[in-house]
Amino acid sequence: MTTRAACSTSRSARPSNDFYGAARPGANLFAESLVCLDAATGKRKWHHQLVHHGIWDYDLPGPPVLATIRPEGKKIDAIVQLTKMGWAYVFDRVSGKPVWPIEERPVAPSDVFGEKAWPTQPFPTKPPAFEDQGVSLDDAFDLTPRVESGAQAILKKFRLGPIFTQPSMEGTLMRPGLNGGANWGGGALDPESGILYVKSTNSPAIARIAKNAEKNDEVDADYSIARGAGTVFHDGIPLLKPPYAHLTAIDLNKGEIVWRVPFGDDARLRAHPALKAWPCPKN
Repeated sequence: MTTRAACSTSRSARPSNDFYGAARPGANLFAESLVCLDAATGKRKWHHQLVHHGIWDYDLPGPPVLATIRPEGKKIDAIVQLTKMGWAYVFDRVSGKPVWPIEERPVAPSDVFGEKAWPTQPFPTKPPAFEDQGVSLDDAFDLTPRVESGAQAILKKFRLGPIFTQPSMEGTLMRPGLNGGANWGGGALDPESGILYVKSTNSPAIARIAKNAEKNDEVDADYSIARGAGTVFHDGIPLLKPPYAHLTAIDLNKGEIVWRVPFGDDARLRAHPALKAWPCPKN
């Protein structure tokens, strides 16, 4: 690097209340932000907020990865932040400029009383998402017709939609869920090839909120995550079809996914009585 700078993620994660932010209007900088500080002076060099007005528990889960990459033959000292949303945001770690464009795209508003969700979120154009995003009826567990119809019937009770679909009173089935995407493990870089390896989770979560009966030292908002918010299983079978995790190789020189394979297995699911007569695919 040509400057004495140290980059660190905002470890304050998201602001208080995972799924409701009416008491904290605005984008809520510097929550869910990547911040670069000058190690010699302590002054902020640059920052990027990766989730505005976070109400999905999409805090930055692990430390960023430092890499020297060569997109289009140009050498860049880069920093890569993996996220629960299933994206890898790549920046020049000296200037803070995104290596590939990041677009502010509109997302649906919230219909929860008092909530003013931020109207846009930052979508990286490269690399593509390394994990599945959003939920539709087509994602229902479909190994047998009976299980599929049962899963779809339950899915219809929830709010479904693309990533950043807002939490709701009836419950929003969000994917990636609270554990990501990427999580605490972060990624592993091969510095010679510029390939970043990421283990990610592909399971949903239910973002359901409820009105609090009263405020106290532990509850300081009108609404918060509903206790017993629901289940993502139906008779012991996940609502969504597998795979439930991936191992992905990302070429940071090209901003492309080299390969992505299912990762892990679940012997309990294979032994489920409703699935015994049906061959489960191997991961």
